[in-house]
Amino acid sequence: MEIQLWREILSPYELAVKELVEKFNHLIREHKERGLYSPIEQVTGRVKSVASILEKMKRKKIPFEELEEQVEDIAGVRIICQFVEDIQRVADLIAHRSDMEIKCEKDYITHMKESGYRSYHLVIYYQVETLNGPKKLQAEIQIRTMAMNFWATIEHFLQYKYKTNIPPHVKERLSKAADAIIALDHEMSSVRSEIMNAQNSSLLQRNLVMDILSNIENLYHKSNKREVEKIQTEFYKIYASNDLQQLKRFHQQLDIIAEGYRAQAVTSEMQK
Repeated sequence: MEIQLWREILSPYELAVKELVEKFNHLIREHKERGLYSPIEQVTGRVKSVASILEKMKRKKIPFEELEEQVEDIAGVRIICQFVEDIQRVADLIAHRSDMEIKCEKDYITHMKESGYRSYHLVIYYQVETLNGPKKLQAEIQIRTMAMNFWATIEHFLQYKYKTNIPPHVKERLSKAADAIIALDHEMSSVRSEIMNAQNSSLLQRNLVMDILSNIENLYHKSNKREVEKIQTEFYKIYASNDLQQLKRFHQQLDIIAEGYRAQAVTSEMQK
């Protein structure tokens, strides 16, 4: 029998998880930098343990030579969203990417499992570059709301504790909790627009403040210090007023001033 070198087998999957988590985190940053609402709230990833892989192979009678084909979740990424509506948006983002190819989709939100489990699963093909060249492998992406994730975490713990034989009275409570999670997601969806507007305003204000402070710092090194102090004092006054429209106007005016100084600096450099 051939010796299974697990570290060598799992190494590309560890790389895939790191890359996928970083790419989804980058999507979050891109949305925030542009002052846009991000449908992705949080991303985590893991590589399935050898013990879990062996248990799954035993349970499903998977021969070792078919391990990487039939065990689709060796690499796993979990994407947490605030709202149910965000889940399809995230799935669409993944579908339109050129670096991820969707193999299959499992909609456990529309078709909830008997246990009460709800989540949206995608199995994708993803390519990593290794010392031996490119390797195309599978990864499972789970997309769910924060509420769904809370329920699934508890259910997973109970499955582990009771070795999949959860007592009937615990199953009943889990079922009631699942109904409560559905109701919670529904209520959150009803106030989604208000929450998104508040978050977008907060993101926009944060980006404006960062840009304004950066311009003030640049002006400090290029222009009259007293003038810059006046600009800074005016900024703090506007910021304290909590008037987003006034902050936008101040940002536009400061951009014009900063651009003028940049043009002067370029002209001076050319004349040397």
